[in-house]
Amino acid sequence: MIENKNKILSTLFFIVLISCLIFLIFSSNKKSNHDEVKMIEVRGNKLLSEGDYLKFTKLNDLSINNGLTLPEIKARFAMHPYIENIDVEYAGNGLVKVFVTEKNLTAVIIDNGEPYFITDKFQILPMLNDTDYSDLPVISNANFQNKLTALSYCESDDIVEAFKIIEAAKLSNTDLSKKLSEIDLRNGGEIILSFSGIKPPVIFGKGGEAKKMVYLDIMIDGMTNGNDLVDNSDYIDLRFANEIFLGNAEKTGLTE
Repeated sequence: MIENKNKILSTLFFIVLISCLIFLIFSSNKKSNHDEVKMIEVRGNKLLSEGDYLKFTKLNDLSINNGLTLPEIKARFAMHPYIENIDVEYAGNGLVKVFVTEKNLTAVIIDNGEPYFITDKFQILPMLNDTDYSDLPVISNANFQNKLTALSYCESDDIVEAFKIIEAAKLSNTDLSKKLSEIDLRNGGEIILSFSGIKPPVIFGKGGEAKKMVYLDIMIDGMTNGNDLVDNSDYIDLRFANEIFLGNAEKTGLTE
């Protein structure tokens, strides 16, 4: 009988001890995740500043965010439309580090005068204030089956064509890619490109993206010291095989 009582007491003591340990661990985690969050540092961001991300997540004023946990901080950042992946860690002394991986923006796309971003995965994103997108080309006059909405996807044939042009420009020459300022899809018509630093528009047509970009790159490379023939032309035409034509816009039938 005494032996059974000892076993019961031992079991109860063990349960109490385990409960105390669990309580201490929980209290410790709660303290580190809540009371000690005094500063949040954002790393890996390029599209927006740290302040912009903190303002969006409503973490710019930690004095009104008592009791924050790491999962809560991560969840708030994960809701941002620009963020692909996120990791959060407690660095000690009240500092939480947030490591963001942003989505890859491919271009700015226009729908009924409203600008959006489109990612390399064809996702439509809202254009937030103060976003750094200086090197992105603009895709205009595309055919859309439905009105664009943020976080939807758009992978129509003409958008795929525009992406091929952007990729061909990147593979041909980094500078050429940066100079590409607009891809006018002309609602299914002959595609026209605009480049910063090149006066006449480029009638690109459809298909043969890689070859056409190589020819254009060779021509632009030869314009290092200026080229009056190009500057005085109304257009550059790449629609013909192995040829580049310069001419007067009135003869193309492409004037609006």
